[in-house]
Amino acid sequence: MFGQLREDTRAMCERDPAAKRCLEVALSYPGVHAVWGHRIAHRLWNHGFRLVARLFAHVVRLLTGVEIHPAATIGRRVTIDHGMGVVIGETAEVGDDVHMYHGVTLGGNVNKPVKRHPTVESGVQIGANATLLGDITIGENAAVGAGSVVTGDVDPGTTVAGVPARPVGE
Repeated sequence: MFGQLREDTRAMCERDPAAKRCLEVALSYPGVHAVWGHRIAHRLWNHGFRLVARLFAHVVRLLTGVEIHPAATIGRRVTIDHGMGVVIGETAEVGDDVHMYHGVTLGGNVNKPVKRHPTVESGVQIGANATLLGDITIGENAAVGAGSVVTGDVDPGTTVAGVPARPVGE
């Protein structure tokens, strides 16, 4: 587990040009703290301590401004820059090396106990205040522009932007 925490810190150090030292990131970046908190809450959730996991996730949200449901799956080296206002729903799946900015929502669009949140594959970048809704897939190495609303699948390597989001250049 400690190796994964170091990996998360290094990933943010590499992605944020404002980060001067990894110690600074480890001590003062709420997005990093939210991911760490989620890793603990997710383990509690998976070991059947669901109420404790929900309460722990709630405390992490109060401290960081980032809400990640304990059942959501978060990959390695996921970074949340600035963090405030990020919401990641229960059935969301986030791959490795995903970078997202403040205000991102990975939300559901149905009120049923089914897969209802996005799957974000590895290497994706999600701009500030982007909203991704429903059981959709954002393909590997895709990018979602700031303020975009995405309600359909995004092909790997594609950049989308706008409301509704469309591939850039179309």
